[in-house]
Amino acid sequence: QVQVVESGGGLVQAGGSLRLSCAASASGTSISIYAMGWYRQAPGKQRELVATIPGNGDTTYADSVKGRFTISRDNAKATVYLSMNSLKPEDTAVYLCNVRAAVHFAINDYWGQGTQVTVSS
Repeated sequence: QVQVVESGGGLVQAGGSLRLSCAASASGTSISIYAMGWYRQAPGKQRELVATIPGNGDTTYADSVKGRFTISRDNAKATVYLSMNSLKPEDTAVYLCNVRAAVHFAINDYWGQGTQVTVSS
């Protein structure tokens, strides 16, 4: 019902920047999007929250990315962005987009397939 598609990952040197995008859509129905966010999962590690942005625009960041990453959203495009600066090798992970949305009044979390971010030292 709800498709979540990430883009923008890649390989970058330490200190570099990347911008991730995530677009949510639904075919044949309307959706109401509440919160949007980014998580990441490195090999052998648990999935962890990177940043979230609810409908009111307030933002939450993991301590490890504060001051380096910025989350933003375009409600008209149902898209959330993650601007990542001063990247470190420890930021290497698969980055997954999460969208909390209501379809036919049922609220669920939807996930994208993920986009790989690799930071070389």
